[in-house]
Amino acid sequence: MALPFARSLSLYRWGAKQLGVAAAETRRGISFKLEEKTAHSSLALFKGDTGVKYGMVGLEPTKLAPNVERFREWAVVLADTAVSSGRHYWEVTVKRSQQFRIGVADVDMSRDSCIGVDDRSWVFTYTQRKWHTMLVNEKAPIEGIGQPEKVGLLLEYEAQKLSLVDVSRVAVVYTIKTDFRGPVVPAFALWDGELLTHSGLEVSEGL
Repeated sequence: MALPFARSLSLYRWGAKQLGVAAAETRRGISFKLEEKTAHSSLALFKGDTGVKYGMVGLEPTKLAPNVERFREWAVVLADTAVSSGRHYWEVTVKRSQQFRIGVADVDMSRDSCIGVDDRSWVFTYTQRKWHTMLVNEKAPIEGIGQPEKVGLLLEYEAQKLSLVDVSRVAVVYTIKTDFRGPVVPAFALWDGELLTHSGLEVSEGL
């Protein structure tokens, strides 16, 4: 039996709206906060655990709750949400930092290591006013992006790619081909200043 035209139109509009919501959810990246229990003792989280600040002295390790998930040797902190599929985009505002690393790492990477020095992490590093990729402690220079105020990261899990994005141009600057073996999390390291993360963002049409 045919549906009345008005009801058919209503169902069509509802279906189109649901498809639009699904498409928007597909474009939207993960929402995450920084995981305090992973943060090295020289790092302090702020703004609802979305930002991380480096302190020369930092917290006394003896005042921190014992935790096997905390980085012990390097100023690293991981996000609290793992990725095992999909395309995800987040941004990082850089505040007075001249030396930091941003990327992703295996959830269970060694807490005695630093992101970028082993084969369990994939990062972009900024130091001495220059950008590099850093994989297994090997650096490769990146051109076409200067001193950042804000940068983006695009993670494409199935495509095995991590890209550095110039936010001002909404353009990919450099892409690392990866070899994910399991879930990964956004990862950060810094030795001065502050980083503020912005997650739950839609993947722009141009990316």
